[in-house]
Amino acid sequence: MGFGKGHKKLGGRKRGTPNKSTTELKDAILAAAESANEEGLVGYLTWLAKEEPASFSSLLGKLLPKDVNVEVDGELAVKIVRRYTKPKDEPVA
Repeated sequence: MGFGKGHKKLGGRKRGTPNKSTTELKDAILAAAESANEEGLVGYLTWLAKEEPASFSSLLGKLLPKDVNVEVDGELAVKIVRRYTKPKDEPVA
């Protein structure tokens, strides 16, 4: 016998309260990034963007909104820019 539809919540965390282990993991990751570069977190992220652009792009993609709702009155122009980098050991033509 279970709860009926629309029953009052009993026990557990309140809605919106972050999981303790998730919070601790995020704090540890930020602390590691802070200490990974003498310029702190911004320095580390700058290094990551320059040296590991695929990893940085993946991280950036997690921060950007997935959906954007806009209203357009008139024309809309979309420009897609792709930039490719050569591996460090490949000679530049």
